Amino acid sequence: MANLMCVCFVLLSIIVVVSGDACEGDRQDMVRECGQYQKWPAEPKLDPSNACCAVWQKANIPCLCASVTKDIEKRWCMDKVAYVANFCKKPFAHGYKCGSYTFPSLAL
Repeated sequence: MANLMCVCFVLLSIIVVVSGDACEGDRQDMVRECGQYQKWPAEPKLDPSNACCAVWQKANIPCLCASVTKDIEKRWCMDKVAYVANFCKKPFAHGYKCGSYTFPSLAL
């Protein structure tokens, strides 16, 4: 029984480390490829590059949003984040929370 618990603990530890690393990779890719499209000021909103959209398509958005702090929101314009997400065809659902920001419904 102790061996089974030890194996479960090791597997859980590996999953947590791998998940954290995957999110950090997404974060670095997002900064590198999308940063210029998502930073303040709120205007102008620029269409993101294909490379940025590729990052959006593969990124673990719930993981990234879980780590958004007030400090990050001071650097990243969440209205622009929504614009980029919509442009890249991976929009946020109405009411989705990312950090302290709640995404409004999409304007038609």
